[in-house]
This record gives sequence, C-alpha cells and structure tokens, in this order.
Amino acid sequence: MTNTEVKRPSVVVLGGGYGGLNAAKALDDVADVTLVDPSGAFHHNVASWRALVDPAWIDRIFMPLDRLLHNGHYVRDRAVAVDGRKVTLESGAALEPDYLVLATGSHYPFPAKTGASDHQGGKDRLQAAHDALSGADRALIVGAGPSGLELAGEIKAFYPAKEVTVVDVNADILSGPFQQELREELKRQLDKMGVRLVLGSPLTALPAVDPATPGAVSVATESGETIEADIWFRAFGVRPATDYLRGDLAEARDERGYLVVDDQLRVKGGDGVYALGDIATADRDTAGAASRQGALVAANIKAAITGDGEVQAYDPGPAMIVVPLGPEGGATQLPTGVGGPEEAAAIKGGSMLVEMYSVHFDAPTR
Repeated sequence: MTNTEVKRPSVVVLGGGYGGLNAAKALDDVADVTLVDPSGAFHHNVASWRALVDPAWIDRIFMPLDRLLHNGHYVRDRAVAVDGRKVTLESGAALEPDYLVLATGSHYPFPAKTGASDHQGGKDRLQAAHDALSGADRALIVGAGPSGLELAGEIKAFYPAKEVTVVDVNADILSGPFQQELREELKRQLDKMGVRLVLGSPLTALPAVDPATPGAVSVATESGETIEADIWFRAFGVRPATDYLRGDLAEARDERGYLVVDDQLRVKGGDGVYALGDIATADRDTAGAASRQGALVAANIKAAITGDGEVQAYDPGPAMIVVPLGPEGGATQLPTGVGGPEEAAAIKGGSMLVEMYSVHFDAPTR
C-alpha cells in the first residue's frame, strides 16, 4: 500500500435477497463489500407465481450474484454462526468486518421461496411444479393472503378451465392493515375469474400429499365442507431465517424469531450490526420494504464512512400493496387510495418488476 492509498472499511452482507442486494450494491463504491449467499443467484421471488404457470419466466427470475458488485466480492457460502460482528461460514472461513448487515430473509412455502440449496435446484423445482399443475384439473390453495390470492389469479389467468379453490381460517381474505374496499375489489375479480373462496373455518388437517406435487387431495373444514383437488399449494407460514445467531444477537430476537432493531435498523447488542427485511421488526415482510431498508442501511453506513450526509431513520409509511391477479387483473392500495386492474397491471402484473431488479446485475463476470 502506498502513502496515498487508504484501506477502505469492510462490510459483510449476509443474504442476497431484496434488502441485501440493495445494501451491497449501494456500498460497493465506498467500502470493501463481501456479499455472502449460498444460492448463486438472486431469486426474484415476486415473480415466482408467474414462473410457475409460464416456465418461460423461470430463467428470468434467477439473476447471477457474481454480476452484482463491480468492486466487492461475492462468496457462495452460508453463515452458520454470527456472534456480534464475528461470522463463521459453513466452509469454515471466518469474517469480522467493520460493519455487518444481516439480510438472510425468511423461509416461506414454495413456490414463493424454492427451498432449494442452489438456484439450479430452484429452477428444476419450478419446472416440475409447472408440469404437475399442467396435468391437474383442480387446484387447492391454503391461505387467502397476498400470496394465495396472487397464485389463484395466475392459475386462472393461464388455465381458465381449471377449478381453483382458496381456503382460509379467517372470515375474509387478505388479513392485515388494508381497506375493505381493496378486499371487495379482489373478491369481485376472483369471483369473475371463477375462483372459489372457502373462508371462516379451519381445516381439520392439511392434505397428506406433498404441496406442489400431483396426487389425490381431500380436505375437510371443521364446519363440515369437503374439498377435493389434484394438486395443492401452501400459502401461509413465514419464518424468519435467524437460527444462526449466537450470543447477544440471539437474545435480541423477539418471541417469533425476528430481530428487534432501532429506527436506524441497528441491532441491540451488536456494535456495527444492522438487520433488515424479513428478519427485522421494522416493517411488514415485503420485497418493497426490504429494498427500502437496504437503501437506508447503506446510506447510514456510507455516512459513517465518509462523514457526509445525515443518519436517516426508517419510516414504514402507510400500508401499501399491489396484488396482481394474472397479467391484466388485480388491485392496489396506495397512498392515493384503492386502484383496480389497470393500475395493478401497470405497476406489477405486466412486467412482474423483473427489469427493476435485473438492472443491478451489470458487473462483468470475474
């Protein structure tokens, strides 16, 4: 190192999802960034339901992480223990950066998350599920949240003749901080598409057949209704991926396993440790929230490194959502109010936001 060279602070980002990629990319010009993720590719899982019904999308939603950073490094590995800023990887390598960003996301049922150990396994699983769905006449979806409704809309948009039933223990669809007008608009469109909703009574048991695989599916609600199908999908049950945390960081989790963060997304008990996205308590688990949090964490770390700019606090803002029902249907809740299919298609349903994220992967392969 010459007298004019200054060693840049080191940043390790664990997780190459929506929050992690935004944080790593934004810090690439001011820090020595190492991005750690085991899969080999960013999975744009916002479009997973589209890839399930139209496999031409499968390759488009997996983007190579070794093309993300121009200056930093991508390491294909997995964190098995994190205590403070000390990171132990599955390979045995150890890292202790100046700043650590925890963005390991969540576990969620397929096809939203593939559950595969690498991106090729995820692609193969999506193709197999597509083949299974293609051969089914009746599909059952358990869960009437955003994922379940979007999946139902995709199936009916691409396979209008298939019978699609959505069941949920709640008396209405889309639980959460949403306007009833949004629910009514979605139910109107689902009814027009021929999606059957069975709400307000829990199932006595989940199907014995594995989700997303062909088989004779038969379930009953506690109210006495029987539903039969040829394939089913689970659309509930998110779990934050925080099992690798140790020491004070493990103690910083709440009863659900989420990391408690302050308004700057810093973790108590971890000097220089930030957490964002699906593992943090800052906001709802959405791709948009994770992306905004990644940008904020990067801005705050950059301000600490350069001495320029002010530290920012994260503001979740009003509840917003876009729920496509196929390429041309769906509804939205934005600060401007509730919108219908034209708005949902223009914002998300048509492109599934692929271009918004693919532009990040412009670094040359090394």
